[in-house]
Amino acid sequence: MERKQSGPIGRPRKFDADEALERAVLTFWEHGYEGASTAHLAEAMGISTTSMYAAFGNKEELFRKALARYTEGPSAYLVQALEEPTALGVATAILAGTVRTTTRPAHPHGCLGVQGALAASDSGREVRDLLVDWRNNSYSCVRERFQRAVDEGDLPPETDPGLLARYVTTLAFGIAVQAASGVCRDELQELADVALRNWPLS
Repeated sequence: MERKQSGPIGRPRKFDADEALERAVLTFWEHGYEGASTAHLAEAMGISTTSMYAAFGNKEELFRKALARYTEGPSAYLVQALEEPTALGVATAILAGTVRTTTRPAHPHGCLGVQGALAASDSGREVRDLLVDWRNNSYSCVRERFQRAVDEGDLPPETDPGLLARYVTTLAFGIAVQAASGVCRDELQELADVALRNWPLS
């Protein structure tokens, strides 16, 4: 015989997983990987630790999901910037996007991908390595775009696309650190504008 359901007693409490993950992003963004305890995360997400583990895995797995969400959301300006028709446009859009994202009034200042595991202990080594790869991937994407700009004649043939990409990404990551330290948006945008004044022209 088919057993009938006895009702809602004993069923896990339902929650919006998408909204819970968004709250986890903000918590990691503000406190870093180690600064966000499991209990703190569960409280911020509005769920029990049991539900958190069941839905997202352990803390490291949750962080990986949060970083992916951050990349597709607040950090999506990088992918959009790479579509700009000129290398200068790419660099301008990257720095403007960094300034905008790291100084939003309703969000933590700084960058999840830069500060997420800066103070992580040995137990957070995998997260540190994950974020190193994340930052290196950003650099590689910019380098490839600048190489294309050299090939197409948008940048001078003697331009080192790797060095130029390192310059732009270092500026972007530095802006994020300054934003986390409380430097205002206008000052950071002025810094970005000054940094691009001597851009190599073809």
